[in-house]
Amino acid sequence: MWLIVGLGNPGPQYEWTRHNCGFMLVDELARRAGRNFRVSECQSLTTRALIAGEEVLLAKPQTFVNLSGAAVAALKDKYQIEDSSAVLVLSDDLALPFGKIRIRREGSAGGHNGLKSIIAKLGTQIFPRLRMGIAPEHTLAETRDFVLAEFPRKDRDALNQMLAQAADAVEAILTTGIAEAMSKYN
Repeated sequence: MWLIVGLGNPGPQYEWTRHNCGFMLVDELARRAGRNFRVSECQSLTTRALIAGEEVLLAKPQTFVNLSGAAVAALKDKYQIEDSSAVLVLSDDLALPFGKIRIRREGSAGGHNGLKSIIAKLGTQIFPRLRMGIAPEHTLAETRDFVLAEFPRKDRDALNQMLAQAADAVEAILTTGIAEAMSKYN
């Protein structure tokens, strides 16, 4: 079984914020699979789904982005997912241009506090991740305010296109493997 975790902050005030791209993407995957998040476990909202012929557990940690590692580690343990390469993390990325996606097999947190938390709790950097670009068009004085701000309405179409492409990329990871998905979507 795959554990697919979208990073974001719980609550309606964060629903359309840039930091919630991970939540938006797992919501899109659940929608495509005809599933809803109904179960609350391990500090997360979860749903099981069949995506691209693979059984997955979709999760939205309710710990806030910066503390996501506790929820991810608890779910990994509960579902006895031995190999961290079956834990796919979906997140925003302030360094990527808006609308671009990037898939990696493993790597550092790249300054993302949610990824730092997951790396610390899992004790490894070796887990795949799909990052979605949210970089601003200009230099920022304060990144916190930017990532916690809602996407402007003018960017919603581009956001939806990025989410659709990212969902397709997740399906490719599950069907053809991460190397082919990286080649096609990076």
